[in-house]
Amino acid sequence: MAERMTINYEKKPCYDIVFTDSFAMLTEELQALGIENRRVAVIADSNTAKLFGDTVMQLLDGHCRQTLLHVFPAGEANKTLDTVKDIYRDLIEAKFDRRDLLLALGGGVVGDITGYAAATYLRGIDFVQIPTTLIAQSDSSIGGKTGVDFDGYKNMVGAFYMPKLVYMNVSTLKELDDRQFYAGFAEVMKHGLIKDAMFYEWLLDHMYEIRDREPDVLKEMVMRSCTVKKLVVEKDPKELGDRALLNFGHTIGHAIEKYKDFSMLHGECIALGMVAAAYISWKHNWLSMDEYYEVRDMFVPFELPISIDSIDPDEILRLTKSDKKMDGGQIRFILLKKVGKAVIDKTVTDEEILAAIREIYFSDEDAKE
Repeated sequence: MAERMTINYEKKPCYDIVFTDSFAMLTEELQALGIENRRVAVIADSNTAKLFGDTVMQLLDGHCRQTLLHVFPAGEANKTLDTVKDIYRDLIEAKFDRRDLLLALGGGVVGDITGYAAATYLRGIDFVQIPTTLIAQSDSSIGGKTGVDFDGYKNMVGAFYMPKLVYMNVSTLKELDDRQFYAGFAEVMKHGLIKDAMFYEWLLDHMYEIRDREPDVLKEMVMRSCTVKKLVVEKDPKELGDRALLNFGHTIGHAIEKYKDFSMLHGECIALGMVAAAYISWKHNWLSMDEYYEVRDMFVPFELPISIDSIDPDEILRLTKSDKKMDGGQIRFILLKKVGKAVIDKTVTDEEILAAIREIYFSDEDAKE
């Protein structure tokens, strides 16, 4: 049985999120958008094309004017303008116009790339999000942020562009390997930490069911995570204020991600960034020591890192200065006033950031002790 959630933009209904456990209703939902006389391009990476490409293409067969499947290599390293250029070329050669439609079938990288291509092709073409990973279902497919990396700097080129629909088949989460699934959980936990203490407690209470991927628990988890995202993006759709709270853990996390040349998953880096941000929150006397250690240790059952070796703390600090969340030369750092209440703090010093990086840094000297 499907459930729906409407996302508003500028206080008016903008698009629905459909929560279901199969692709069975996808054709019906797309027909409601009027696909009969439209060309439809499915954009997928090499992983999701293999898993779900044939299913979605078969569902589209006979229901629209023309179909196209565009596949690019999986991985953050391919979240570039070159990949977008290849999409443009296929759309131009297939004579796609502004009345046509793109479907983003995959995780956060696919959604961001497809959304940016949709926002910029012919100055705007409709698109639909079909997220298939936990990180995309719980976070990145909602809110209209699109973009690509530039020379390794995260999401430096992008646009705010809203989808026409987000179709979540939660059963796709069963196909994720453990590492990808757990990386997605980092963003789920973020939502509890920044905005919903009761959700955070629910995650603690349902830890084993989440690990076992019990379908009903996963669906509730994704829906509650989306509820938090909905509240934030509706209040601040273009990140002029409170939407920045969603960047909890991302300043240091993105710096680690770039330093490691994307060899670590996004969620793994964000987990480290959240531990570091929670540490600063503790040092600001907002979190108690016990709360800090509970937040840190919550990542362990989900095989997410809480420390890292082989980094240069000073270089990580330097990379934070290249983050797009800089405001007038000052980092807008997201800290926890308490569990369930995040705040934007522009007073965090380089010394505090460096101390937090060293808190998560597991050096060779530590290993010898």
